Amino acid sequence: MKITANGISINCRLEGPASAPVVTLSHSLATNLSMWDPQIPALTSRYRVLRFDTRGHGDTDAPGGAYSLDQLAEDTRALLQALGIARTHFIGLSMGGFIGQILALRYPEMLQSLVLCDTTSRVPPEAKPVWDERIRVAQAHGMEPHMEPTIERWFTGPFRGQHPDVVDRVRAMIQATKPAGYIGCCHAIAALDLTDRLPAIAVPTLVIVGEEDPGTPVAASRTIHERIMGSELVILASASHLSNMEQAEAFNRAMATFLAKH
Repeated sequence: MKITANGISINCRLEGPASAPVVTLSHSLATNLSMWDPQIPALTSRYRVLRFDTRGHGDTDAPGGAYSLDQLAEDTRALLQALGIARTHFIGLSMGGFIGQILALRYPEMLQSLVLCDTTSRVPPEAKPVWDERIRVAQAHGMEPHMEPTIERWFTGPFRGQHPDVVDRVRAMIQATKPAGYIGCCHAIAALDLTDRLPAIAVPTLVIVGEEDPGTPVAASRTIHERIMGSELVILASASHLSNMEQAEAFNRAMATFLAKH
């Protein structure tokens, strides 16, 4: 369904028992809400599950220009408000994790718990040229040149060889991402700098990371874990960046165990 929130039309999906606690899922850059398909059966028996396409992705509007992470967090808050959801568990992967950190800092009363997956709290200045180049390539050539390098970062070699169906689904998501949306979000990501603010997060937090994630490595998750008091850290073996897809069973087990406690 489409909901107008924070000045844009946001595509979202609600599944599971209407009276159950809500779990909100926020996807990575260059995917869409279907990235969470492996988690839905594990969640909808006990929770009301909201997933949505982030600004610039899927069937949500993709305005031109640079976006900010504050703007993406406001989109999410406004969507929850429009749906009448006052409190939710929040699970964000990569870019979704950036959004989750900002929500936990800005609107802690809205979050029952927080799960930060394959994410980081800071993009260092020396990484800025990487994001500038990704923007330049998308402006000049669209998403096609980004597909294979992204797939190689997001899945381990053995998984790519053994599960071409999953990889092809993600490849299609990358290809379908609107360049304007990708570019807007790249601008937002390049400005990420939350590490020093993390000790202010008081929401119960779980950090999950794939052991072989090159983009948001285990060290970045350890930094988050060390700065959020009382947080838990789970490292998934044989997983890269999209650990929720590559090691869905282990991911779901960690997620469900944590949610049940909170």
